[in-house]
Amino acid sequence: MTTPTTDPGTALPESGGVTALVERLLLTEKIRIGESGPQIFDPNTGQYVPGPDVVKYEGPGLHRASGGPGIVLRLEGQPYKDDGDGRYLLFSPLSAPVAAEGNTVTIVESADPAAAGRTFKVLDPGESGGLTVVRRTWMRIEKAGGAV
Repeated sequence: MTTPTTDPGTALPESGGVTALVERLLLTEKIRIGESGPQIFDPNTGQYVPGPDVVKYEGPGLHRASGGPGIVLRLEGQPYKDDGDGRYLLFSPLSAPVAAEGNTVTIVESADPAAAGRTFKVLDPGESGGLTVVRRTWMRIEKAGGAV
């Protein structure tokens, strides 16, 4: 048995290893991760308005439902994060940038016509760990898309 070789620049296994195999078999959709762009000046109102999203990553990925909505026990007078919508998981390659809280994820292409065009908001930064093969990121649906 031999130890897999790693890329000296990233310390990740070289292509052809387990990571490449899992990415090829699992990451079957095309996704886009966007972050808020710089504000732009609107000369008509004299105000700065949010600019268009800047594409942070576009490439292979996969999304899936993570189960039904969670149950929240609310204590009187205590703030809580609303958990009314179903949550989803985004799987992305380790080579992709880590999605940050508030980033937008769009499903660009999918074998499921109802999924293409869906938009999600990232809830937490992507998870990482010593045995990570693909990155998992929690998100919540923002806009349903799909075939018309």
